[in-house]
Amino acid sequence: MCEDIRRVAPGEHAELLALWEASARATHHFLSEADIAELKPLILNEYFGLVELCCLRDGEGRILAFMGTAGERLEMLFVHPANFRQGLGARLLRHAVGCLGVREVDVNEQNPGALAFYERHGFVMTARSEVDGQGRPFPLLTLRLRD
Repeated sequence: MCEDIRRVAPGEHAELLALWEASARATHHFLSEADIAELKPLILNEYFGLVELCCLRDGEGRILAFMGTAGERLEMLFVHPANFRQGLGARLLRHAVGCLGVREVDVNEQNPGALAFYERHGFVMTARSEVDGQGRPFPLLTLRLRD
């Protein structure tokens, strides 16, 4: 189950950021252009350094989807929009749970597709915050893997 998912090298962070932006634009409709512009340097210069980054690649080595984990938490999971609904997110999530011990994730309430994805994979809501991690008015739902 864990053999085809590889770690990401720091030199690949710019490629991850481009994938993040494309995915966020396709799924995080509540983010404004200013929000995206504010988040990009934080993700590149701070957030990527706080997590273990793993990815799935195509046959030519291009990153199609990635995730970042920290202990039992899935901190980020993004799939390039060209690869939505191909099972890549599910493969990463199964790896996170089965190989890395992930049990918890936060999801933006305004991203119902992500919420439904995690619920299909056995996660249930355990808490709600009115603001996101930066204190902005984007409610977060904390989900925990059902025992």
